[in-house]
Amino acid sequence: MIPIDLFTHNAETHHVDAGDYLFREGDPGGLMYVLNTGSAAVLVGDRVVETLAHGSIVGEMSLVSPGPHSASVRAISECSFVAVDEKRFHFLVQQTPFFATRVMRVMAERLRATDALLRQG
Repeated sequence: MIPIDLFTHNAETHHVDAGDYLFREGDPGGLMYVLNTGSAAVLVGDRVVETLAHGSIVGEMSLVSPGPHSASVRAISECSFVAVDEKRFHFLVQQTPFFATRVMRVMAERLRATDALLRQG
């Protein structure tokens, strides 16, 4: 979890109703999102691979390695996400070591989870 106050200055907020998608697998990337309120599920295909809570980040891969989203994010309850564009993302990486290491930790945890799923078959 990343402190939400890092993102609230001049922030663009996206509200997503329960059952609706923030984005879908294959959609163009370009923004990272921080979950401010509610809960959401990360899906690969129809399989839930992670449940998001307050402070969780998604979409970070598209800012580190440009490309389409590798998963979908669907709201479990009504959600509010703060959008972080590439300029703000790079500023936070350069100016806030905690932020940079937290993003790396999230990416490493997701890579381990994907590896475990692949090993299960």
